[in-house]
Amino acid sequence: MNEKNLPDDIALKSLNELTDLADKIIRNLENENNIENTSEDYANLLKINKLIEKKFQKNLKEISDKTNFKIKDIKSNKNAKKIK
Repeated sequence: MNEKNLPDDIALKSLNELTDLADKIIRNLENENNIENTSEDYANLLKINKLIEKKFQKNLKEISDKTNFKIKDIKSNKNAKKIK
């Protein structure tokens, strides 16, 4: 189960779109009576979940980096004012 096996259009979707897709799969799984028909859906759900986690981690890192940069900028501005 590797996210590389997913179609390109799924890999390019946003976190919200992937979450919506996962919700649809979950609803279909909940309504399915025959468990033999669900193995592919479960596999796709796991792949989508892994992709969501990776995108979330990437977004979290970007936000953290931006925040750290802003904090350093604010500190340097305060230090510059103290020196004057």
